[in-house]
Amino acid sequence: MIAAVAPWVADALVVLGVFIMTVGVYGMIRMPDIYTQMHAASKAVFLGVISFLFASMFSGDPAIIFRAALIAVFLILTTPVAAHMIAKAAYERGEKMRTPGAVDQSGRGLNREAHPGD
Repeated sequence: MIAAVAPWVADALVVLGVFIMTVGVYGMIRMPDIYTQMHAASKAVFLGVISFLFASMFSGDPAIIFRAALIAVFLILTTPVAAHMIAKAAYERGEKMRTPGAVDQSGRGLNREAHPGD
């Protein structure tokens, strides 16, 4: 019974991963500043790839399951670090926050309202 349902579940997870990554790309295009674009990209990559990895785990091959689990652990550890470093680099460059209602708590004047001419 499980062997008959596994390919359907794997296919659904692949479709879910493609959908999540598509929404992430759309978010990267539509978001107004680097901070929100980085957020959309990191979430889409993490959730989309994790969905693909879960789909590959339905193969039943222990070697594939082990590799997929290692990749998932690697992504869990590295995705937040990479997003943080991108945001820090943007902050150090003085990138403006263009999101409506954004609150800059750094004191460096990165808010759009702080510099009306930008």
